[in-house]
Amino acid sequence: MKRTRAQESRAAIERLYITMRHLFTRGTYKPMGVSGESLISSLLVLSPEIYGLITDKEKIELDGLLYIMERLPKGIEECRFVRLISREGYENSDFPTLVPPKRKRNCYRVDKSQMYVEMTRGKSDIYDILTHLTFLYIEAEIIRNNSTDHKGKENLNWQKLAEIVEKEKRGDEFDREAACSYLSHITGRTYEETIQAVRKFDDSSNSNSLFSIIYHLGKLSIDEAVNSNDREISFSATLRERVGHHVYGELWANRIKSFLLEEKLIDRPIHIISANLHSVLNLVYGHQALGLDSYEELETSAMDISVMSKTNKFKEISAYAKSHGFYDLPDLSGTNIGVQVFDTAKMKKDTLIPGIKIPADKKKKPVFVVMDYAFGEQAYECMDELLKPYESGEEKISLDVVSVSIMGKAGILKGNKGDIMIPDSHVFEGTADNYPLKNELSVKDFQGYGLGVYEGPMITVLGTSLQNKDVLTYFMESSWKAAGLEMEGAHYQKAIQAASQIRHSIRKNVKVLYAYYASDNPLETGSTLASGALGVEGVRPTYLITYKILEKIMK
Repeated sequence: MKRTRAQESRAAIERLYITMRHLFTRGTYKPMGVSGESLISSLLVLSPEIYGLITDKEKIELDGLLYIMERLPKGIEECRFVRLISREGYENSDFPTLVPPKRKRNCYRVDKSQMYVEMTRGKSDIYDILTHLTFLYIEAEIIRNNSTDHKGKENLNWQKLAEIVEKEKRGDEFDREAACSYLSHITGRTYEETIQAVRKFDDSSNSNSLFSIIYHLGKLSIDEAVNSNDREISFSATLRERVGHHVYGELWANRIKSFLLEEKLIDRPIHIISANLHSVLNLVYGHQALGLDSYEELETSAMDISVMSKTNKFKEISAYAKSHGFYDLPDLSGTNIGVQVFDTAKMKKDTLIPGIKIPADKKKKPVFVVMDYAFGEQAYECMDELLKPYESGEEKISLDVVSVSIMGKAGILKGNKGDIMIPDSHVFEGTADNYPLKNELSVKDFQGYGLGVYEGPMITVLGTSLQNKDVLTYFMESSWKAAGLEMEGAHYQKAIQAASQIRHSIRKNVKVLYAYYASDNPLETGSTLASGALGVEGVRPTYLITYKILEKIMK
């Protein structure tokens, strides 16, 4: 019986993960060697939406390239050796720390040919970067083929591009239109597409110019083909030792619980919220500091704050918050998950948000622990550690966790960017792990606000960069009837269920609230993550979900 494209794609995802786990255990591999070729062939079979034209043998995928360059350290395209490390002391060295803005990880350019990348966010982080690097090597081979003849001789366009990159490096003027013409031949894209891509890369705060990136990717590929100077990816012994043992999650969680103990907050009712680090702050203290007494006023204020020219309002809110129960705990552990603590006992108003009263009894006044977004399996590591009793000397102190709320961004399957998804279960892709749940949030809570709202299972995927239309259509149209896909839900719910129902470290009837806003629609061409961020369009669903979470947990 012939397999469907969805079955072939799911098999390709499984092969990718088995191969990546094997290579990680082995410690090193060559991307263009036998093991690397296995990754490349699986990725080509899968052909994820986010990588667009990856299967085209002559054209470079420019939007996908920009997407990953904003998530990899600047200059990685120049490095023949990439080494994935744990936190091993490089943060105390004189090497400049490179932090990609769209995927926070510390990276170090050790020398001209070596880039070290810290992996402190678990296995998902490792799989994510290996997938991106595999995409880079596929594109590098296309660049080499477009720049040389069958004997390996470099063509005129390649020679001209080399001159342009040298001039750019020296800071000399060069003819940009001519440069785009050379580049369009090498990338296999039209002149117009090339000019637009060059502008996008110039606007990026993280990547080098497109001229430089294409040149150096091709240069390393040519050097390997002609001179046998193989590229290599390796994993440090310390990284292989630490992954899966919650080293960073434990450090992160203990700092939070230690702070709660020091501030005498650990015995109070605690509400944990996984979200961004601005919406809870702006809603609560927009109401407290600015006297905004309706959701509409708070939403307008949030819109104002999101516009760079109107930052005074945010400064006013922040200054007021710091003297009225707000504490900021920037990450020191390596998880890259910042935390905020809100002590409602120190708030002046007797309402948290319009119409929602704070209990009068100090012992019942809640404490909010707001954590920034986790990444993939890291969600389990951090939530699992946070929900454990805190060991202070010989004493074990259990947290009175009343609710856990998860607001995330996800790919939607039935609606549009900016719409909202309410999960009734989490299904972990590629496993038999399914997590039905009683979600305190419902579709009704979001009706009448002008946004699309969809309910159903959420698929927790192994990586957003490994999804294609065939797999996603299967999840949407089969009996799964999935609403969307994301990377953390099943991991969070696994930790919550273990803590409440198996370990009994938190109350059995802990309330859970999940809602996601659509950052992309991977089934629509031009609406994938590679098409760009939501921007101001994301403010409305973000703040509406945050408001409804606060409303529900306080009622």
